[in-house]
Amino acid sequence: MMRLNDMSKKQVAVRSILLCGVCVALLSWTGCSNGSNGEPIVTAPTGDDMGRTPWVVDIEEITVENTDFRIARWTGEYLQMTLMSLKPGEEIGLELHGDIDQFIRIEQGQGRVVMGKSRAALTFDKEVEGDWAILIPAGYWHNVINTGDVDLKLYSIYAPPEHPAGTVHATFADSEADHHHH
Repeated sequence: MMRLNDMSKKQVAVRSILLCGVCVALLSWTGCSNGSNGEPIVTAPTGDDMGRTPWVVDIEEITVENTDFRIARWTGEYLQMTLMSLKPGEEIGLELHGDIDQFIRIEQGQGRVVMGKSRAALTFDKEVEGDWAILIPAGYWHNVINTGDVDLKLYSIYAPPEHPAGTVHATFADSEADHHHH
């Protein structure tokens, strides 16, 4: 067995990650809980893009707790998950992803989704609320508007990724400024 001094930093990091993975798997397999409500122990670092690493998370919890307009939480090679929080009256903004399919799930609040094949003909118009899913095919103009009195909390999955890994837009204005730089 190698001694720590004989190992490179990369080898130490890889072995540490593997050991952590084994520990989490064992805790889950043995039914270990946090003691308060019997739920399995799950860690979810806040604010980090956990992409390209295996990650298990309570998606509802991190979505509802998110206060950023948009934050990329997992960016892989072929898929990306972002969290969003829209204030009452706020919207994502009309956008088009020519070669990206998108899935959105509403966790909290009420909203409206509009879609169409052209910017001038948004013929799809539906009210949505918590526990609803929105599927947006590539090539469709779309927008989600918060029509409720509380923040609209949602997560979005893009395939392939839409935003650079680690993207954080604290506000709608930050998002707009970033889009104008691309």
